[in-house]
Amino acid sequence: MKKCHLALEVTHWVTPELDLPLYCEFTYNTQDPLVVTVVLDTQGVRPVTWILSRDLLNEGMTAAVGTGEVVLWPLIDHDGESSSFCLRVGGVRTALFEIPSEPVAAWLARAYDMVPRGAELDGVDWNELLQLAE
Repeated sequence: MKKCHLALEVTHWVTPELDLPLYCEFTYNTQDPLVVTVVLDTQGVRPVTWILSRDLLNEGMTAAVGTGEVVLWPLIDHDGESSSFCLRVGGVRTALFEIPSEPVAAWLARAYDMVPRGAELDGVDWNELLQLAE
C-alpha cells in the first residue's frame, strides 16, 4: 500500500465578499485507487472529509464537471490562464473552496504515476468478490 499526501492552504468563500483561508489535505491511497480523500479545515475543530473520484478532480481543474454534491470548475484569469479551481461540496447547504491548481496538478501526477489511469482495477480478484456477495 502506498499513499501520497498534499497539505495546502485554500480559500473558503463564505460569501462573495467574505473569504477565509483554511488548510486542507488531499490523500491518495493505492488500496482505493479510484478515489481521493479531501479533508477540509484540517486545523479546525471540526474538519470535514469528502471522498472524490480521482478522475473527477483531475478533470475539474480544466473544465466544469460534476453534479449534485460535488462540482468543480477552473477559474480563468484575465490572461485566459487557470491558476486555481473551485470545489463546491454539499447538498442543501453548500460550501465553496478555491484551490491553487499548480500544487494539486503536481500531486495528481504523482498519484497517476503510482496507479496509471485505466489500471485502477487490475489487481482485483473478481472471483473472491463474487464469493463475498453470495
